[in-house]
Amino acid sequence: MPAAAVPCLEDIRSTFGFFDAWQDKYAFLIDIGKALVPLPDAERTEHNLVRGCQSQVWLVPHFDGDKVHLAIDSDAHIVRGLIAIVLAAYDDRRPRQILDFDIEGLFDELDLIGHLSPTRGNGLRAMVAKIRRIALEHA
Repeated sequence: MPAAAVPCLEDIRSTFGFFDAWQDKYAFLIDIGKALVPLPDAERTEHNLVRGCQSQVWLVPHFDGDKVHLAIDSDAHIVRGLIAIVLAAYDDRRPRQILDFDIEGLFDELDLIGHLSPTRGNGLRAMVAKIRRIALEHA
């Protein structure tokens, strides 16, 4: 089950590289966040809530053979854009691919953490940590 219709990671990288101003990058984040398929209300549960996020973020993994599919949603527009980046990196991957992917390197490349509030940065890392735990349990 596809979690979202978001751009591929290479398109995100090239678009981020195209924009000079962070205002334009934030607008792009909001735009790609709009492409996320909203989670049904039935999956917006306490159990699926990601702890450590400033906004509400729900994460629901699904497994198809040896691949992990992620459904993630938030009540905040900018966070939905961050989710789109995480999905481009992690969705529809094998657990070992998720664990081997250098997500911090991607965040550095995009200069994301430096342009987020500390609480947003912590929430992004909490979301990544939860995905990595899921991948580790199924590796």
